[in-house]
Amino acid sequence: MESPPIRIAGLALVRAGALLVVRKRGTARFMLPGGKFEGGEGALDCLRRELDEELGVDVAALGLRPLGQFTAPAANEPGRKVLSSVFAAEWGSSETPQPRAEIEAVEWRPLEEERDDLAPLLRLHVLPALRAQP
Repeated sequence: MESPPIRIAGLALVRAGALLVVRKRGTARFMLPGGKFEGGEGALDCLRRELDEELGVDVAALGLRPLGQFTAPAANEPGRKVLSSVFAAEWGSSETPQPRAEIEAVEWRPLEEERDDLAPLLRLHVLPALRAQP
């Protein structure tokens, strides 16, 4: 029997044609900032909590827009899938958010670049959705 998907919320934060990606401590894949739902949280509440914990970013000031809801293989849990509510926003600052909590690395990656160290959700859904936007 297949396990139910892991429900997550993620933020596609874009600056000058590049996407902010994060890597958790002890893992090899870069992914969107965000994380797993807790309790009765909705997607925006989850995203608000996770971005504050991981990067010290207040999503209320970002002008979030829904990008989509996507299912993909989980990056760090073999045999599991994620069901992700993804939002997008523009990052207007020249500063890069700094890693906190379990985040070890933060990078800006060009939207046209696809490397093997990206989570499946990014490669299969998020990057194509961002590239398709005007």
